[in-house]
Amino acid sequence: MLVKTYGSAVFGVDALTITIEVCIGGGNKYHILGSPDHTIRESLRRIESAIQTAGLKMPRQKIVINLSPAGIRKEGAAYDLPIAIAILAASGQIEALHTDQYFMMGELSLDGGLQPIRGALPIAIQAQAAGFKGFILPKDNSSEAAIVSELLVYGMDNLLEVVSFFKLPLSEKPPHTLLATKNPFPVSADFDCDFADVKGQENIKRALEIAAAGGHNLILIGPPGAGKTMLAKRLPSILPPLSIPEALETTKIHSVAGKLNGLDALLSSRPYRCPHHTISDVALVGGGANPQPGEISLAHNGVLFLDELPEFKRSVLEVMRQPLEDRSITISRAKLSVSYPASFMLIASMNPCPCGFYNHPTRECSCAGGMVQKYLSKISGPLLDRIDLHVEVTPVNFKELTSEVAAEKSERIRARVIAARAIQGMRFQGRPDMHCNAQMNANMVRQVCQINAKGQSLIKKAMERLGLSARAYDRILKVARTIADLAGTEDIRSEHLAEAINYRSLDRESWTP
Repeated sequence: MLVKTYGSAVFGVDALTITIEVCIGGGNKYHILGSPDHTIRESLRRIESAIQTAGLKMPRQKIVINLSPAGIRKEGAAYDLPIAIAILAASGQIEALHTDQYFMMGELSLDGGLQPIRGALPIAIQAQAAGFKGFILPKDNSSEAAIVSELLVYGMDNLLEVVSFFKLPLSEKPPHTLLATKNPFPVSADFDCDFADVKGQENIKRALEIAAAGGHNLILIGPPGAGKTMLAKRLPSILPPLSIPEALETTKIHSVAGKLNGLDALLSSRPYRCPHHTISDVALVGGGANPQPGEISLAHNGVLFLDELPEFKRSVLEVMRQPLEDRSITISRAKLSVSYPASFMLIASMNPCPCGFYNHPTRECSCAGGMVQKYLSKISGPLLDRIDLHVEVTPVNFKELTSEVAAEKSERIRARVIAARAIQGMRFQGRPDMHCNAQMNANMVRQVCQINAKGQSLIKKAMERLGLSARAYDRILKVARTIADLAGTEDIRSEHLAEAINYRSLDRESWTP
């Protein structure tokens, strides 16, 4: 007897329908066809133990299993459940009338329990798009799959529950399981870190506010202990909340990477990723034998913080150049190519020199001649070209540190950021590829960031006197546009340009010896 069940394979952040065909006939051998990997070839041992534990029988006949389309590589243990149900249906132990109306995915343990899978959300989206009635999966994944509307989601604990489900007549099947009730979009405003806890550093807070308002990349340069990492950790507390499409896309990436726990539905806060400087280029951008999202994709719609930027390997930093420009990453292999979104804010920090005290207001730098320039040259010009704000961080003095004056809370800063993003949302209406000022291309900069003759004169003088490079010109205009949006003005004024020029420290010829 031939029976078909349905599952899915995930490529990138999207899923593809896979048909599991099982035929039982004469003989006593098991065959799995359709480009399975080693894990799938081992599945019959797990399935046999799970079926016997459930009080059912594993057929002692020839079983031919085909995963279609056969030309696509199938990987992982999540095909255990649809294969087991197809075997039971083909052997007549359960009714096969309704098995073709449901997606099924789940790894079976030897006692028949269902273990969590990766990519439940994109699979649920594919099930709904393909017109299936429901999705049966492990209970730990039911919350994320239940996000998809018009799809019945059934979270199960073990194989016996799934068998009992298919033994029910269609009219008696439950509408959904209790854990799979449709979750409203949660909005989280609670953060462990708040700018109110930071003493002094008002100029750095202002720079972070501008970066958040325009989606700009930023680098903090200062001595050890000046508060660079502490300030960067508080950036998510002033970012605007995720929209529904952003939350869905971000959750899909984390689902594929297996980063969601059983309680997660939609991610409600923007990601904040802080990889160690020993990270490899594959771990950062994604890839591997079975391609998985890297840190830059896990930071999609959020923040990627690289602490001590010059300590990262040069090859690691250089692979970020293309994702920073295109806001996506494509991983190509001999048999497939997958793409992951990578629209993130890059926040980096670094010491100005090996000892950390170059340009320090009170301490003298002990580095030998040329060491400062050599240290800074670890960061290439093309990478710096993609960073809009260069901000010098100086240590907080004792008076500011012991001040009793209350600092501004993140909540108030966040309100200004949201207002500025609303202005940008109206500006880029009808442009799905642009959501904030940092994403503007050169043509858009010329249209949106027009300045008067006084402003042109100011930029000209700044470039001549401070030795600013030509690549700083567009960055200054983008940042000035964001500062104007925060001020609520339609035109870019001279004071906005002056502040933007001040945030190009590393472009100044006089900054290094």
